[in-house]
Amino acid sequence: MPNTPPKQSPKPRRLYRRWRHSLRKALHIVAAPVKGDNGRGGLFIQPYRGYGSRRRLFLMGRVFHQPGFGSSLREGRIRRDLVDLVRRLLRKPVVNARVRVRYKDTETTVTTDSHGFFRVRMDLSAMPSDALWHSMELELQDPVDPRAKTTGEFFTPPESAGYGVISDIDDTVVYTGVANFVMMMWRLFAQGAESRIAFPGVAALYQAFYEGPSGQQRNPLLYVSRAPWSIYQVLVEFFRMHRIPNGPILILREWGMKRGVLLPRRAKDHKIDVIREMLDLYENLPFVLIGDSGQRDPEVYARILREYPGRILGIYIRDVSNDPQREAAIANLAKEVRAAGSDLMLATDSLEMARHAVDQGLLAPQSLEGIQRTHDKDENC
Repeated sequence: MPNTPPKQSPKPRRLYRRWRHSLRKALHIVAAPVKGDNGRGGLFIQPYRGYGSRRRLFLMGRVFHQPGFGSSLREGRIRRDLVDLVRRLLRKPVVNARVRVRYKDTETTVTTDSHGFFRVRMDLSAMPSDALWHSMELELQDPVDPRAKTTGEFFTPPESAGYGVISDIDDTVVYTGVANFVMMMWRLFAQGAESRIAFPGVAALYQAFYEGPSGQQRNPLLYVSRAPWSIYQVLVEFFRMHRIPNGPILILREWGMKRGVLLPRRAKDHKIDVIREMLDLYENLPFVLIGDSGQRDPEVYARILREYPGRILGIYIRDVSNDPQREAAIANLAKEVRAAGSDLMLATDSLEMARHAVDQGLLAPQSLEGIQRTHDKDENC
């Protein structure tokens, strides 16, 4: 029997071209937040995706002062992206800036905090259309800069939505350590979309939650992460590349030191507040909560269940701890959750979650075949 020739590694030149292409793409994504000013510098508003209902919306953003140089360099070239990356590293948040926000005939003014962040909580006088995403205008009022204008967007669920989904990202959608800037960049751009960033089958599972039992519900998916805001744009690109349903991403830590405060607020406390705000805004919509066993997600979600009786259809926890004591603690929580009229499931993989969700009437039975297929394909990558 002839010997099978060993599998040859890519030629150095081909490998160099691939890494060069990956580096250019990564640079472009990382530098993207400063590109809205075309290199002019000055004051700049960076909005993040928001979410809303027929009556109210929530959106976060940040105001920066960023240096202006490199505008003469051609956009799309690596030199321009390198210059914009430097501009991003040198920009500074603007404290106590006033931002005017307008949606149709409703407007409000918000003020940035000590990290330059602002939060828009605005009641709507004109109801959004049936479109899922809506545009709103943001303009800097103080300090004055006529050029500091931009457009933000927020999501509203359609009338067909049967429930919402709130999902953690770290250790739930992506592997441990991946929601780390360097690791995420390497795997996403140097290794490509097929690299082991997302858990097997997670994209198909979340698509099935989006479609719901009828296949046409278009349920809202809201994501929370313990990663720093600096990785926000990379997470957006990650969701696009892996075809995970689009949705607002809320960062739980506002990184950046200020006088008297050396560490950011604990993510656990912030997470409870974020989930409460989501449930209060969608007061007529029940929710599914998805997290992992490595942090305090089971305890946080059980607390939310107690505070909002009848609103939580199910809690899904990805088992990443590999700790019998932790599993026993979660099993005890599951008993409390069942006694409260819901269900908490500790799952080893996306497929196990999907089977349970189908049994609970949360997913269409026909979606299970597609989740199984993509799960097996992802595992073999």
